[in-house]
Amino acid sequence: MLFDSSLKLPLYGKGKVRDTYQVGDKLLIVATDRISAFDVVLPNGIPDKGIVLNQVSAFWFGKTYHIIHNHMVESIESRRALSKYSPWKRPLPELLLGRSMAVLKAERLPVECVVRGYIAGSAWAEYSKKGTINGRKAPKGLRESQELPEAIFTPTTKAAIGHDLPLSPKGLVDLVGERTARKIEAKSLEIYSYARSYAMERGIIIADTKFEFGFHDKELILIDEVLTPDSSRFWDAGQYEPGQSQPSFDKQPVRDWLIASRWNRKKPAPALPADVVAATTERYQDAYTLLTGRKFKNVFI
Repeated sequence: MLFDSSLKLPLYGKGKVRDTYQVGDKLLIVATDRISAFDVVLPNGIPDKGIVLNQVSAFWFGKTYHIIHNHMVESIESRRALSKYSPWKRPLPELLLGRSMAVLKAERLPVECVVRGYIAGSAWAEYSKKGTINGRKAPKGLRESQELPEAIFTPTTKAAIGHDLPLSPKGLVDLVGERTARKIEAKSLEIYSYARSYAMERGIIIADTKFEFGFHDKELILIDEVLTPDSSRFWDAGQYEPGQSQPSFDKQPVRDWLIASRWNRKKPAPALPADVVAATTERYQDAYTLLTGRKFKNVFI
């Protein structure tokens, strides 16, 4: 398990899950096995989670390239790649294999581009109280987890610290400009529509997800992670039943356990029990296999 990469490279950024380093004119993103919930990183990780996240992102970056270009240069999966992106005469550490990616250095937009095809999570909580989703009126009589009449775009801010906040259409335009706002909405909905159909054929419902975009050489591109169990709600289509919370392939079991533990959602978070860790590991690997059609592996040499 990799909880902290701590490479002797210039650190570009450190997120809840990913450590990003500068390597020449590119970035090296390392997906660790850290897991967060309610904006807090938990004290124990999920074995091989980082490999799943990196491999799923690499898969979707390839699948969606016809919709919009992205920042992926290469997923690091061989000794050749370890040497190619190393600033030293020796290769990068083998612990990066399978869980790291060389990417273009883009100028990130400060927006989380959320797309919802079903009502769940914070959207369901808001709808239950106010009858709205992201501040906008929603159809009456919706049930938890119900499919929406059409997918909706519900962007939020991307907060460096604390919670992301919902963005109105005007707020989005004020933040990124009208032309870019229109384009990221259109591309978000297009990617979601494509991925949703693809996943449904493999027995997975993508209930909602979020994307990030940036500019590289003045071109709008897709960045960060894409359609992973961390950035999306994946449900088992065979067990789908609206009107209740759904069995999922993402970190929902972790959220459910934390809620049941009555944790106050402030640091420090409680450690997850071994059975929750094992169940979450299995769910992430199942999601990878179902989506990609490939058997999960954590050894690359």
